[in-house]
Amino acid sequence: MAQTVTQNHSGITTFQPLDVELRNVFKFFNQEPAVHGVDLDVRQGEFFSILGPSGCGKTTTLRLIAGFEITDAGKILIQGQSMTNVPPYRRPVNTVFQSYALFNHLNVWDNIAFGLRLQKLRKSEIESRVKEALKLVKMESLRSRFPSQLSGGQQQRVALARALVNRPAVVLLDEPLGALDLKLRKDMQVELANLHKELGLTFIMVTHDQEEAMSLSDRIAVMNQGKIEQVATPRQIYEHPQTSFVADFIGDTNLFSGEITTVESSCVQITTKTGLKIVVTRNEDTPTELSQVVVVSVRPEKIQLSLYQPSVMTNCFEGRLVNVMFLGTHVNYVVELTNGVSINVLQPNTIGNLPDRDTPIYAWWTESDCVAIGKC
Repeated sequence: MAQTVTQNHSGITTFQPLDVELRNVFKFFNQEPAVHGVDLDVRQGEFFSILGPSGCGKTTTLRLIAGFEITDAGKILIQGQSMTNVPPYRRPVNTVFQSYALFNHLNVWDNIAFGLRLQKLRKSEIESRVKEALKLVKMESLRSRFPSQLSGGQQQRVALARALVNRPAVVLLDEPLGALDLKLRKDMQVELANLHKELGLTFIMVTHDQEEAMSLSDRIAVMNQGKIEQVATPRQIYEHPQTSFVADFIGDTNLFSGEITTVESSCVQITTKTGLKIVVTRNEDTPTELSQVVVVSVRPEKIQLSLYQPSVMTNCFEGRLVNVMFLGTHVNYVVELTNGVSINVLQPNTIGNLPDRDTPIYAWWTESDCVAIGKC
């Protein structure tokens, strides 16, 4: 089985086996690439999410792993074995669909036992494994109910149990919580995370919900137009996006386009098209070529506001408030800078009276609180 090399927080190198590998995978529909040269390594036991907007190829990628679609080029390996010409029912994976795909004429017990009966397992083995799956998803008391008698969250648990009862190496989750209302979705996120931790199986989830991916995943692959833009931990994706698409798609951000005008050992300066001079702390990924066109990303919560000019030398700009939106725990401010550019600022709701619109104000952020991105 293939392995990947990783370093933990102590700098100790470890070797982790790979459960799923995609090697230069292509899939075409009507001669248009839905998946375009995708390379992915999914480690054994990790919760891996494929995140992106509708039509980016994420669900097609999941269906290729499951075997519901066939690759036009490239290879897919599961636990080191090539899946070329291997039908879905012979792959060591199980899929949980957004629609749940439960059999309406079967009760909970029989829905979960269905796949085991197809395998012609002994009755005692089926009974033992179904009981175990019901206990995992806390559905023992509802074993005799039919899908129409269950809530959306309960149906989701049955779909999970049906996938887990076959003891797959990899569980594939296709927008698993998309059909649930907001509160139930939050509750199920916690249950899904606990279930993954308890089982230690490899989960691969497709979602367009950024918060869902960020809260559940060990790592995330961000897809756009059939290609992988970035693969990293949620924190790395958020704090250090490698492309302007990732910066804009993950969370909220303020993007400034400009050219690199100064390069120093610790920082670079970008001058935007509207004349702002923004200084960015330099790291190993920071572009450093003079006159190179880059995008600077500044998250709204990183920006500070002051009614008086602060004693900072860089990244401090004068403007006025054009909108104040009270969001409960936070307040969102829209500031129009003197050059006409509007920025969003998000601050905790810790002050008393909110300032009025048209109030003159200064917006500023530190050099380390912004990122210069070369891939625009």
